[in-house]
Amino acid sequence: MPRRERLEFAGAVYHVLDRGDRREAIFRDDRDRESFLTTLGEACARAGWRVHAYVLMGNHYHLLLETPEANLVKGMHWFQCTYTARFNRRHRLCGHLFQGRYKAVVVDPQERSYFAALSDYIHLNPVRARMLGEGRLADYRWSSYPAYVGILPQRPTWLTVETVLGELGLADRAGERRLYSERMKRRAEEDGVERAGVVEDLRRGWCLGGMDFRKRMLGLLDAAADQLGGRKAVDAGVARDHGEASASRMLSAALSALELTAPNMEQMRKNDPRKVAVGKWIKKATLVSNEWLAARLCMGHPSRVSRYCGGATEADPRITQILCKLEKMARCTT
Repeated sequence: MPRRERLEFAGAVYHVLDRGDRREAIFRDDRDRESFLTTLGEACARAGWRVHAYVLMGNHYHLLLETPEANLVKGMHWFQCTYTARFNRRHRLCGHLFQGRYKAVVVDPQERSYFAALSDYIHLNPVRARMLGEGRLADYRWSSYPAYVGILPQRPTWLTVETVLGELGLADRAGERRLYSERMKRRAEEDGVERAGVVEDLRRGWCLGGMDFRKRMLGLLDAAADQLGGRKAVDAGVARDHGEASASRMLSAALSALELTAPNMEQMRKNDPRKVAVGKWIKKATLVSNEWLAARLCMGHPSRVSRYCGGATEADPRITQILCKLEKMARCTT
């Protein structure tokens, strides 16, 4: 049976899930979990994603993810490949970490109560897995629930709680976070029982929404197939620019700030600190490929981009200084 294309469009919301290869652990300890969340934060910065809920389990994870731009495929490719590389490097392994294609159920963002139902399903995973004692949901560090109830000293910038709380008639205030906590305690005492219809659709389907939403999603799939000459390709999605326009603007601004031109770039060393700093700055905020950066920064083979821009900036303090200048420029123009 052929794979269904990935649906990508601006403002899409997904329930994303993936498991370890052969259902093996994707987190061996808390350092792995911290690395996963750090990588997720970097992916959100690059792709502009918003995360509404998450949970990390032993051999799988769940995300309730919003993509303001149509960039799920590129973002997930970078995210999972980067975490896999970091996991393998730390544990001296090689090969696949995840079992294959992640599952991404597209969710109707206009359907009232879906965000709350899905966040409940995600937050109650440790309860259903019998990992917690009665009433101890807040003790599980590796989900977004502690951030919802104000336990975390600082909420990640990429995590937003307002939509879920809003569906429940609550605001992001201390008193109403307590109401949310009391509600979730009751849900946990019910042994994590979910709304059967929503969860059944989530587990078996590719789309969570009413008939009109499903028709619109099928229309997008048909449009993607038409753009490919009637051939349905894996992860075709809806054709869009996934960050090159933004990267081009950043490159122009950086060259102007550093008083450089394209001819200058051709004459400079491939690992010139200015090139490396600009490359690191653009990679941090976009999903453009190494090929794109190598061509525009005149760095030679794309592998050089990873080697130069992925290295520690401490090796050359000039890189840190230039990055600070670019970051300051960006803050002043936003």
